[in-house]
Amino acid sequence: MVTTLAADRLAELQDGDEEFTLVDTRPEDSYESWHVSGALHFPFGPEEELDGRLKEFEELIGDTERVITICAKGISSGNLATQLESATDAYEVETVDGGMEGWSGVYDAVELEEAGDARIVQVQRRAKGCLGYVVGCAASGEAVVVDPTADTDEFAVAAEEAGLSIVGVIDTHVHADHVSGGRQLADELEVPYYLGERAEERDVEVEYTALERNEVLAVGERELKAIAAPGHTSEMINVLVDDRALLTADTLHVDSTGRTELEFSKDEGEAPRASEGSSGGTAREGEKGARMLYETLHRTILAEPESVRVLPGHVTVTTDGEFEHGSPGEEVSTTIREARTGIDVLELDEEAFVDRLADAGEKPANFEEIIERNRGALELAPEERVELEMGPNNCSA
Repeated sequence: MVTTLAADRLAELQDGDEEFTLVDTRPEDSYESWHVSGALHFPFGPEEELDGRLKEFEELIGDTERVITICAKGISSGNLATQLESATDAYEVETVDGGMEGWSGVYDAVELEEAGDARIVQVQRRAKGCLGYVVGCAASGEAVVVDPTADTDEFAVAAEEAGLSIVGVIDTHVHADHVSGGRQLADELEVPYYLGERAEERDVEVEYTALERNEVLAVGERELKAIAAPGHTSEMINVLVDDRALLTADTLHVDSTGRTELEFSKDEGEAPRASEGSSGGTAREGEKGARMLYETLHRTILAEPESVRVLPGHVTVTTDGEFEHGSPGEEVSTTIREARTGIDVLELDEEAFVDRLADAGEKPANFEEIIERNRGALELAPEERVELEMGPNNCSA
C-alpha cells in the first residue's frame, strides 16, 4: 500500500537535506501556472495505466530512490504511485495527501527582528505567498491579527507561541485573491473585527467596526494607526505600528505595487487627463485606481521616514514555486528607503505609472467570487473555498 505524506512533511523535506524526487501528475497548463518548487512534470490520469510509460518515467527522474507524487487533490498522483509500486521495486514511493489543495495550507511563522517594543509575527502561506501578521505588545501580552486567511488556526497558534492573546482582528481591504478569515477569527475569539471606514462603499455585508482615517488603535502599550491608502482598492488601509513598521498589504510589495483593476473596471475609470498632454479617449482598465495608488504612494507611503520597515501583504511566488524574494521561513520585508531606490515603478511619473499598471498580467483565479465572499454576499462551503483559492496569487502589478 502506498504511503501518504502530509503537505507539512513535504515542506520539511524541501527545507532539509533528504534526497527525493517530486513528480507532478497534473495537466500541463495547471503545472505550468503553479507547482511546488523542484517538481518534475509527468502528466498522468486518475484511471491511466502505466503500461508502456515506465521507461519514460525512469528517464524523467534519473537516478533516484525516493519518489513522491503530487496532483491537485491526490487522486491521479495516488494512481501513479500505486502503479509504480506494483510495476517496480526500484523506488520508495509516496504520495502527498490532498495534493496541491493540501500544499496550499502550509504555513510558516516568522517573528520579525528589530520591531522595537512591538512583537510582530509574519504568517506566511507558502504556496500562495499570502502574508498576514500578529502584532502585539510584549508588556501587556495583547495582540491584533492583520489580514488572516481562512486557515484561522494558523494565526491563533502563531499568537499563542509568541505568548500573545488576540484582542482584535483587522482586514486591510476586501481581498480578491484569497478567502479572508477575519470575520471568522473575530467570531471564534469574540473580539472586534475592523475594516477601513470606506468599506461601507464596497457594500460589505458582514458586521465590522470602522477604522477612521488616522485613527489610532491601542494594543497594550503599542499604537496601530490606520492610514488611508486607496488604489489597490478604494477602502484600503495600511497599518502603521509605533511609527516603526508599516503593514502595506497590497499597496506596496517588496518588488512592486498592488494592481488596481480588480475593483476598478473600465466603466469606473477615467479618461486620460487632457491637461497632461492627452487628447482624451477610452479609459484604461484600472486607471482610476492607478491614479489613486500613485497619489497614495507618493504623498503618503513614501513620505514616511526612510527607516520605516515595509511589511507587505504578499510575496510573489514564481511559477516554479519559489519566493521571488527570500525563502519560506525568512522575514519578507523592505524599508521605505529601499523601496524608493530599488523599485523601478516608483520612479515613474504619473502617466507612465498608469500605463504600466494598465497591463498588470493575469488576474487572480476566481477573484470576482472571492470578493463577493469577502464582502459577505456569498456563502461558501469549506471545500468550495479551497477550490476557489487554487492557483497562484496575482495581486502584484
